[in-house]
Amino acid sequence: MTNNLIFKSIIAAALLVSTSAFAEHNNNNAPVATVAEIEGSFRDLPSLKEAFFDTTPADRKDGLAVGKLGANGADKAMVLQWTQELADQKHGKYDSLLIASQGKLVFESYYLRGRVNLPHWQASATKAYTTLIVGRAIQLGYLTMADLNKPLTSFLKGLDTTKFVDGVEKITLHQAMTMRSGLRFSDEQMKKFRADREQFSGLAQVQAFLELSKPITLGSQTFKYRGTDPIMVMQVIDAVVPGSAKDFIKNELFDKLDINNYTWRDDLSGLPFGDAGSNITSRDMVKLGTLVINKGRWNDKQLISAMFLAKATSNITKAAADWHPDSFNYGYYFYQTNIEFNDKSYDTNIVWGGGGQHIVIVEELDLVVVITGHDREDIIFTQIAERIIPAFVK
Repeated sequence: MTNNLIFKSIIAAALLVSTSAFAEHNNNNAPVATVAEIEGSFRDLPSLKEAFFDTTPADRKDGLAVGKLGANGADKAMVLQWTQELADQKHGKYDSLLIASQGKLVFESYYLRGRVNLPHWQASATKAYTTLIVGRAIQLGYLTMADLNKPLTSFLKGLDTTKFVDGVEKITLHQAMTMRSGLRFSDEQMKKFRADREQFSGLAQVQAFLELSKPITLGSQTFKYRGTDPIMVMQVIDAVVPGSAKDFIKNELFDKLDINNYTWRDDLSGLPFGDAGSNITSRDMVKLGTLVINKGRWNDKQLISAMFLAKATSNITKAAADWHPDSFNYGYYFYQTNIEFNDKSYDTNIVWGGGGQHIVIVEELDLVVVITGHDREDIIFTQIAERIIPAFVK
């Protein structure tokens, strides 16, 4: 045991000496994107000349409490060893890694195209943010838990029900939020839905989904990972909240979390994409993970219905796409899995966007791990589960 501790100390010291990017107090030197870089193409953003690491993240007055890596007993050497590997691109192309432990941001790092003030594209992580918007609507009374089991079309006025394919009435909000609407389209149809703004603007988008799908049966209402379901959920949000969905996102969730450096693109309907299209900073991703770990509370205020959030992050169905890990389950656009370590299982939730956008939440450890990237393979979760999360197990 003593030799193991000495070895870890040597590793930590070697890592801290081997690169000037490591720092105990590097609070004011995090890489910053210029206005032109923020407004420009992510692909054109130059890579950092050297990675940035901070074991005592700065208090940027952005609503995040900060602390020091290792202060609560975490294995600092273990974290630093793996993050150096990340900086050396041994695990793919990743842009940031941030860790919050016991309610405080204790580690912050940026690589390649990562910048502290750069809203990073989120891809399908956006789906989970759509879930949080539904939870906010429930907390404020614009929806109820019972509404989750009502037909999705009951919230949308102005649809021509005479043109629906058979079985549309079987689609509930619950099923749409678990990718089990039963809607089935050809790849050609899906491309058309994304391309023809004139034909699929406004509510006509949902009308087309419900007209052009194959008939919906109990047999077809199995897990199918597609953007149509969260797009329809965003239509429901827009229909039930006062004002627009876009204003609701800003005023009733992001403003409450001091998230003001973000973008969220509109889809063909004119509403924010329900399935992709958002861009937020890594530090703001930490806030969203912290909101979940706190059961929907932020600054002693209940922002998200705790009952809804418990359901949203539970194991409702199997995540059954061929690229999903066998151990992954699905709630309301949140993944759930169990991580085994030292003969103990830790219930873990994951927000996952293609290319390497992850918020990993382990409630029992009071731990939030955020990573962003532009990695085509994106198999980093296994590394997080095996190399980062165990560092916080006491």
